[in-house]
Amino acid sequence: MEALLSLWHATGLANFELPQLLMIMVGCLLLYLAIAKGFEPLLLLPIGFGAVLTNIPLAGLSDEGGLLYYVYHIGIDTGVFPLLIFMGVGALTDFSALIANPKMLLLGAAAQFGIFATLFGAILLNFIPGFEFSLADASAIAIIGGADGPTAIFLASKLAPDLLGAIAVAAYSYMALVPIIQPPIMRALTTEAERNIQMPQLRTVSKKEKIIFPLLVLSLTIMFLPAAAPLIGMFCLGNLMRESGVVDRLSNTAQNELINITTIFLGLAVGSKLAADKFLTVETLGILVLGAIAFGIGTASGVFMARLMNKLSKTPINPLIGAAGVSAVPMAARVVNKVGLEANPHNFLLMHAMGPNVAGVLGSAVAAGILLALVG
Repeated sequence: MEALLSLWHATGLANFELPQLLMIMVGCLLLYLAIAKGFEPLLLLPIGFGAVLTNIPLAGLSDEGGLLYYVYHIGIDTGVFPLLIFMGVGALTDFSALIANPKMLLLGAAAQFGIFATLFGAILLNFIPGFEFSLADASAIAIIGGADGPTAIFLASKLAPDLLGAIAVAAYSYMALVPIIQPPIMRALTTEAERNIQMPQLRTVSKKEKIIFPLLVLSLTIMFLPAAAPLIGMFCLGNLMRESGVVDRLSNTAQNELINITTIFLGLAVGSKLAADKFLTVETLGILVLGAIAFGIGTASGVFMARLMNKLSKTPINPLIGAAGVSAVPMAARVVNKVGLEANPHNFLLMHAMGPNVAGVLGSAVAAGILLALVG
């Protein structure tokens, strides 16, 4: 009898608590969104599975000595995984559209306004009972507005590791929801005539310009914002490998095997922070709400800046491309192109939107560097 009782106490059924069951359901929801709906499956699938694993009673996967414990501390705590992801993204990125039209940097910068607006919003939440966000917490939450998952994870791991799970889930969830969130904002803030604006074809960019660009970006970062050098440095390394044309094997590895392997373990590590005692709090709800607000403000500020640039520019600028200033590459640019085609079947905005889109990647990294320098 004692042996049977001991065996019963060693089962999951005897040790499950309601919060753990709820978090396993959250993990299953993420798996459903990834598999059935196709929302950011590359990351939501391992994050969801990691959430299930970390909430299994007695398994100890996230406890010291467990697999998820080591994955988190080796890859996230050190900041290595987000940096490797950034190198892979750099190897996948073509800066031609931005180099051909450098003014698009302004749209990438304008879209980061959502980050700093949300920083103050997170601090103001402290006036509501139940919320206790420090300046470091608010800074980590605010970066969600950049719609850049690796940057959000990198900054949260440095400033607010206890909030990492909620911040990462919010960041990738809103990135996945770009096709749903952005179009209504874009249509509400532009007129039919503005959405019909056709932009002239971009000039051809030389190989020399493509090679010089990442070196120039890194040089400016070193001089003015070294706190952002880890993110931007790895991004520029990946891009230089791509554009130099002499290390195709390294570039292909960064674009494929390396980024894929890192993505698996990054997702599991983030999922390991979705333990019930950390995630099921009122602060998590605040993070999800603030993340949506940050993303909306970032989209709106990019559109407003594009409208202003259109009025001041000699060449026409379709204000829709301002929405691509958030760094959800290339999804935001595809959404801009889709909304533009709805207004005018002959209006192809994809290449024009890629300019502010890749500028947004740099913008979110710069914003993270500023927050890290001020708060870290």
